[in-house]
Amino acid sequence: MVVANQKGGVGKTTTTVNLAASLALHGARVLVIDLDPQGNASTALGIDHHAEVPSIYDVLVDSRPLSEVVQPVLDVEGLFCAPATIDLAGAEIELVSLVARESRLQRAIQAYEQPLDYILIDCPPSLGLLTVNAMVAGAEVLIPIQCEYYALEGLGQLLRNVELVRGHLNPGLHVSTILLTMYDGRTRLASQVAEEVRTHFAEEVLRTSIPRSVRISEAPSYGQTVLTYDPGSSGALSYLEAAREIALRGAAMHYDPQHAHAGHQNNQRSMSEGIQ
Repeated sequence: MVVANQKGGVGKTTTTVNLAASLALHGARVLVIDLDPQGNASTALGIDHHAEVPSIYDVLVDSRPLSEVVQPVLDVEGLFCAPATIDLAGAEIELVSLVARESRLQRAIQAYEQPLDYILIDCPPSLGLLTVNAMVAGAEVLIPIQCEYYALEGLGQLLRNVELVRGHLNPGLHVSTILLTMYDGRTRLASQVAEEVRTHFAEEVLRTSIPRSVRISEAPSYGQTVLTYDPGSSGALSYLEAAREIALRGAAMHYDPQHAHAGHQNNQRSMSEGIQ
């Protein structure tokens, strides 16, 4: 699953690490690939990612095997992370001259032989070559949307990029999941945004929304996800429930993949058109 939205501050990294931890706590084996040069997902999972650490940069630019950079997350059994270092900031430029630059991550994942149930890719807040690599490698796109005034702005461009990648590089890619983040039920604005998003994307939006939560914000500063930092908090429970929804949807799609995929193909087109 590719966690993408070119808007910054919508909860991409928070969603990636907390969903990954939730899925692992449900018993799945989960790999987080940190594709954001800021390395915030690596920080939140307590993974060392200073400049000398083997990282996803080495995989993309130097074709290093993914197995050599993946580290286990100590707090959560079954959770692993391929960290990002600051070197990744230059990768966009370095990738331009490389052969098959859009599919380098895809090839690395295909060559990775450890058994996994989920791979979550945390993308940078842009639609450059790193995000394209993620979309070529991924099967599904998960879009976190902040319940704020400009929530849907820029989303049309993201959906058009998904269409482009699907048309030219990865025919199976589709937006499967939209998650409402930073939801404050006390404000009318949050309710209006949630209603608008649910109107546009009826089938993709998860029933669970993620509340605004101090606990969720605090957890990364302790090198933890909210699941281990404060397991009983509203934020932790919301991410556990969202992960459960994603797992159940995945099981349903595997049960009837043809029907699910055909429905998604048609939905994506109407989504792009509707949002414009």
